[in-house]
Amino acid sequence: MPARIFLLRAIMTVLPIRFADGNDLPPVAPPYERVRYEASEEPGGLRFPVIHTAWIPPGVKTLRGVIVHQHGCGEGSCRSGLTGAFDLHWQALARKHDCALIAPSYEQPEKEDCQLWCDPRNGSDAVFQRCLADLAKKSGHPELATVPWALWGHSGGGHWSGGMLLTHPDRVVAAWLRSGVPLLEADPKRPQIKPHDLPAAALAVPMMCNPGTKEGVTVKDGRFANVWPANETFFKAVRSQGGLIGVAVDPLTAHECGNQRYMAIAWLDACLATRLPETSGGPLRAMPAEAAWLAAIDGTAAVPAAEYQGDPTQAIWLPNNAVAKAWQHYIADTAIPDTTAPPAPTNLRVTGNVVAWEAVADPESGLAAFIIERDGKRVATLPEKPANPFGRPLFQGLQYSDTPVQPLAAMTFTDAQAAADTPHDYRVIAVNTVGLESR
Repeated sequence: MPARIFLLRAIMTVLPIRFADGNDLPPVAPPYERVRYEASEEPGGLRFPVIHTAWIPPGVKTLRGVIVHQHGCGEGSCRSGLTGAFDLHWQALARKHDCALIAPSYEQPEKEDCQLWCDPRNGSDAVFQRCLADLAKKSGHPELATVPWALWGHSGGGHWSGGMLLTHPDRVVAAWLRSGVPLLEADPKRPQIKPHDLPAAALAVPMMCNPGTKEGVTVKDGRFANVWPANETFFKAVRSQGGLIGVAVDPLTAHECGNQRYMAIAWLDACLATRLPETSGGPLRAMPAEAAWLAAIDGTAAVPAAEYQGDPTQAIWLPNNAVAKAWQHYIADTAIPDTTAPPAPTNLRVTGNVVAWEAVADPESGLAAFIIERDGKRVATLPEKPANPFGRPLFQGLQYSDTPVQPLAAMTFTDAQAAADTPHDYRVIAVNTVGLESR
């Protein structure tokens, strides 16, 4: 319904803190928390400073898990991690499952070896668990220190997420590995990377390899040509032993993340719904074998596991029918369909000629824009021209490593054309990335 609002609301502001080299960090106040740790010079300690930013779903009584959004290697990717916890779409997934959303940001100089953090054995595992304990105290959620993890990682973040899964298989719900996987055997071309063991417990943890097609699938040379061979080797090693692992080749991209979030969030949603303990503190639940679908590694169609005609230990594993259908669309053109409108904005308020509101993202398709109506007529779209150089246009924009751009987009609109001293009816409509409008 239209909102006729004259209420003035005081908005608390928080001064930004500074990144170590002087760059601004997005300010935090509840439901956000942040911790920072200096580099360690101790043997086996983390060589780089790191910031962990967490978002806690407002009103949640007991957290059931943690979703980790881990950036990749290089100074630019590291900086992109500063905004990961502010991503409205990833927050929608976390909110649905009563999970915290945590985004690390390692302060790695451009030419330093990122194995010093993306191999969890080099101190980042210990510091991550320390951050969980400290954030548990800061947030008033002691369970944050012990709940299971759902891991998403890009490039070096894929190495880290996979390494954490292989190190702590009893703690990990699932892991999405975008353009990066851990090594299971020594690679003479990369002798500085220490291989991981593949424990039997890891075979029960869902994993998804998600390379871009231009990373060695259709483009066989260039900087990222070794990504697909590494993914293929990792997939075959895990799947040949019955591991729950799939492959989803992004048909449009190289190393950039593109539209992968629409598949990754759907896949993680299915894994979280099945695997999270029924009660906080309980064990992770197993994925039901009868729900699985399989597909040939070079195929385009998936079928129920019981109907698969080939060798299942060489087939892509998918958790259920819905994810299998989404996967078929994703590997074709990334255009996963969505027929449900996004949630309507809330808490609409007007101060002078400034309209402000709150909104949560569409869990399936995120948020592309907002339409502003004055007195029943559409007067603006925010942003006026939604943009995203890496995929579908988004309200928050998108960086290379799948995080919002800075400065963070604000849900406010200044109506410069409104008649002064005249009451107006305002209405705000959310639009998701497939063009559907909210109430």
